[in-house]
Amino acid sequence: MYDAYQAYADLSHPVRALASNSNCILSLWSTMQFASPLRRMAAYYEIVALAGFTHSRPDYRIREVVTDSGASAKVIEKEIFATPFCGLRRFAREDGENDPRVLLVAPMSGHFATLLRGTIRTLLRHHQVYVTDWRNARDIPLEHGTFGFDDFVQHLIDFIKVIGPQTHVVAVCQPAVPALAATAIMSQDDDPQLPASLTLMAGPIDTRISPTKVNELATSKPIEWFKEKMIGVTPRTLRGAGRRVYPGFLQLAAFMSMNAERHSKAFVDLFKSRVEGDFQKANQIREFYEEYFAIMDLDAKFYLETVELVFQKYALPRGELSFRGRLIEPRAIKKTALLTVEGERDDICAVGQTLAAHDLCTGLRPYMKSHVLQPDVGHYGVFNGRRWETKIYPVVHDHIYASL
Repeated sequence: MYDAYQAYADLSHPVRALASNSNCILSLWSTMQFASPLRRMAAYYEIVALAGFTHSRPDYRIREVVTDSGASAKVIEKEIFATPFCGLRRFAREDGENDPRVLLVAPMSGHFATLLRGTIRTLLRHHQVYVTDWRNARDIPLEHGTFGFDDFVQHLIDFIKVIGPQTHVVAVCQPAVPALAATAIMSQDDDPQLPASLTLMAGPIDTRISPTKVNELATSKPIEWFKEKMIGVTPRTLRGAGRRVYPGFLQLAAFMSMNAERHSKAFVDLFKSRVEGDFQKANQIREFYEEYFAIMDLDAKFYLETVELVFQKYALPRGELSFRGRLIEPRAIKKTALLTVEGERDDICAVGQTLAAHDLCTGLRPYMKSHVLQPDVGHYGVFNGRRWETKIYPVVHDHIYASL
């Protein structure tokens, strides 16, 4: 399966590269008054050039941030710690050395951490932001071994300790479960570097609640089916040759099929906007799909364990989830303030699935648990866009500062 995909990608790349170059040339010519047909041709070429996947992480493109005063502050970006599977990347304003430290846990679900660019930019107004910059599994040599659920949890524990005391953890989507697990394990160990606060955003804590299409797919087949049908082996031409992975192109194809009509309309809108001269709208659509089509493979072990433990066995809400042989006990969390965030229109992680964390964290006093249900917001709107910035982020900000 993977060899066939890669062969197609290798063959189509020159076509898209040619279309990209043609688009650049025709876009320049189309600025002339007599050359309006060229604008239409340029738009066609732009669509062809955009219609393909990439496998390298895009740049974060966060050079500065606008502060509350309206001034621009330079942002410093640096990788401060690394493993073969992930880099811990720090973003901070030049004048923000004393701001609260936030570990933003990006999902390992087919896209790079740059998908959270808007989340990072907003958090930077008042925080230092440390991001889990997950590596593409297809680029990781086999000599580094496999990567499973326990490895994800261990990475979070290690990163929290690297960042230091009074770290605030914000987990987006899929990592809500390992983030809660890491906090529970550290609480069970009475670790002095226990996170001061934990924010879980649109995460699958208990997928038995109002199952979505994603949840139903995970339970419609036995785990053996996923092992046979959804796992590929990276081609010998890649650095991670021979690694068993869940290919990013399968993940993206599944997500796009859920909203095929919306994606088709977006490409039509891109074409029309470019032809009609609405370049701002066209550029917004293009930028979204450039990011959306940058895909990342997952190690097969992590993918299969997540499907089985989170979506099929419901191990965490049933009290059966373990970490390196130790039972994970969320009730042990007594000092880390908890905030859960959900979107009313989320079709990936339904309302109630993240809120379920409150029922598990019985050791927390009621005043240390908060919840936000944002109306008229889908999955991505929980952590990106206007309502994230104006409605959800202020609550996250207050939650963190109240936990200092």
